[in-house]
Amino acid sequence: MLRQWRWVLAYTLVEITGPWLLIGKAETSLSSSTVGLLIAAVPLIAVVVVTRLGHDRLDSRRLLGLLIGIAGVAALVGLDIEVSDMGALLAIAVSAIGYAFGPIIIDRKLTGLPPIGVVTVSLVFAAAIYLPFAIWQAPQHYPADATWSVVGLGLLCTALAFVVFFALIGEVGPARATVITYINPAVALVIGVTLLSEPLTAGMAIGFPLVILGSILGTARAKAAIKEPAPA
Repeated sequence: MLRQWRWVLAYTLVEITGPWLLIGKAETSLSSSTVGLLIAAVPLIAVVVVTRLGHDRLDSRRLLGLLIGIAGVAALVGLDIEVSDMGALLAIAVSAIGYAFGPIIIDRKLTGLPPIGVVTVSLVFAAAIYLPFAIWQAPQHYPADATWSVVGLGLLCTALAFVVFFALIGEVGPARATVITYINPAVALVIGVTLLSEPLTAGMAIGFPLVILGSILGTARAKAAIKEPAPA
């Protein structure tokens, strides 16, 4: 039981507290395009790790799908690449590795625990780590729109999203589950165009179908080899 608690804490560090801190800091000096493209490497990292562990195999179709997905993300977010701040680039790279290992920890070390329990404990750990900094940098007033935005992010985009993510890992495996990284910018742009009346660019029109195609190919399971009957 103690070992499982340690793995929950490890998951919290590599999937929640570590990336949130590193990405938040890196985005103060890097463009969103750079961050989006680096984070899009998460599925590739995950599939390499899982393949090396012997829990999955990477065929040409999946590799092609992952590369198409990255191309789609590049078309969606643009190619405004910023590489002058090596510290920020390293922070994003470490975050991408953490995002790749997080689902593997869930799939290999926390399968016997209920998803809602793991999410709850992980977020409690994260809250305890961030609490001193939150008190130190607490705002003097709390506008209603900002407060409700934080509540929505906490309940829907964090707690509920992690429960769904755990179910996805259990259904398709840790490497395939990380392909959701490709879907995130696509969904954000669709919401921006449909709800916020943002302009539809050529990059969006090209990138969205590439992301969908890459996600389908990147999560496809290899067909089992057909065994011929042994001769009599």
